[in-house]
Amino acid sequence: MKASAVKARMIQMVNAGVVPGVSYAHLHDGQVETMVYGNAETVPVTKPLKWGMLYDMASLTKVVGTTTMILKMIEEGKVSLDDRVADLICDFKDERVTLRHLLTHTSAISGYIPHRNQLPPDKLIRAIDSLTVAEWFDKKVVYTDVGLIMLGQIIEKFYHVPVQQVIHDEVLIPLGLTESTFTPVKENCVPTEVTSDRGVIQGEVHDPKAFILKEHCGSAGLFMTLNDVIKFAQWILGITSHELLQRATIDSLFKDWTTHHLGRSLGWDLRFSPDGTPWIYHTGYTGTYIILSKQLQEGLIVLTNRVHPQADNQTFLDMRDQLIADFIK
Repeated sequence: MKASAVKARMIQMVNAGVVPGVSYAHLHDGQVETMVYGNAETVPVTKPLKWGMLYDMASLTKVVGTTTMILKMIEEGKVSLDDRVADLICDFKDERVTLRHLLTHTSAISGYIPHRNQLPPDKLIRAIDSLTVAEWFDKKVVYTDVGLIMLGQIIEKFYHVPVQQVIHDEVLIPLGLTESTFTPVKENCVPTEVTSDRGVIQGEVHDPKAFILKEHCGSAGLFMTLNDVIKFAQWILGITSHELLQRATIDSLFKDWTTHHLGRSLGWDLRFSPDGTPWIYHTGYTGTYIILSKQLQEGLIVLTNRVHPQADNQTFLDMRDQLIADFIK
């Protein structure tokens, strides 16, 4: 799919009111084409979207931050992929679940936490660690925040500071992502949802569990500019070089890491072109997504605030899924 066609769909999405605005980048053959279009917010007043504004990356925190950090720890021998979670988190009792299961969303850790969004941080963590494993363990990919929150706890066990501080020091700084932060200046951020209890959410994480856990959350909370997401993508594609991870480790992300070939990498989802070319892909609830092909040296980054003013926006999800399917053809 040509960049011009992708760009046209982005503009159409904004003009149709599906999202207030979009920040987009297409990486191809070492070139980067970018566009910032539309508004940053429409409620309570309309404000234009500007280059350099920060987006709540939501679940892209999982791959930019937590997954990258776990891969670093594996390289350094602090942990291994098949270490048991029960050996690292004392409140978690199922001895079958490993780091691999958490990273590939095949752990089947599930269950209902009563009044989850009203719990204090310590009780929320305890409730998460007390969840049980369902019958589809290791047989099915069921995407969940819980695994990455647990991986955040494991990171804290080794570094003795909040996981978000570790990600800042050990990932963001070495990669030169100086515009990325867990503690943004409110006015520099694109607002997300407008809710009855929190009002206009701006400069604070949208995700309820991350809002409670704050600096102890490895599943969401990172704010980034388009420029920094481009830098991260260029590192993954090998366009730029940093000593954070070995090249072989990054390249290994473009393969299936599940036990039964369920189509999931470490942290990342996998997509395949009709000719079998692998892509790593991840989305964020707030309206962010990134898809990259090492083989083709190509990538697409789309940052929107699709939950503004309200989170119920199925039209965006349908358009996103269709665009990704067309893009990798």
